[in-house]
Amino acid sequence: MIRIIRILVVEDEPEIAFGIENDLLSDEYDLSVAREGNEAVRRARTETFDLILLDVMLPHMDGVEVCRELRKGGIATPIVMLTTKTGEVDKVMGLDLGANDYVTKPFSARELRARIRAALRHQRSEPKPLWRVASPAQHLTL
Repeated sequence: MIRIIRILVVEDEPEIAFGIENDLLSDEYDLSVAREGNEAVRRARTETFDLILLDVMLPHMDGVEVCRELRKGGIATPIVMLTTKTGEVDKVMGLDLGANDYVTKPFSARELRARIRAALRHQRSEPKPLWRVASPAQHLTL
């Protein structure tokens, strides 16, 4: 049985969203599209996604703020930011806010697929935190 990968594509430009959907359509990806940052935050909080492709330039709430809100809310879903902003400051800020990767437009479908696979692989390989309950006389190990 093949596991379907659920991806939330957050892109306000219909042509770009359609192009991403077209490029990623396959048996392993189930794509949903959100057109605004507020919608992306709401859906990421109420639905389960394996990955979020997040445009930076969005109406009402930009992708940087979406990333910040999701991470602040404890959502650990991998985020790959998609943007025309190529400056080092923009890339560093996106990554520091919790994005797993930062892809500049234009990009090829092949590159995007590789970055999606890498983000998903990294998430699966991250060790789960170890919690131990200690008596008052012991130290807590995280």
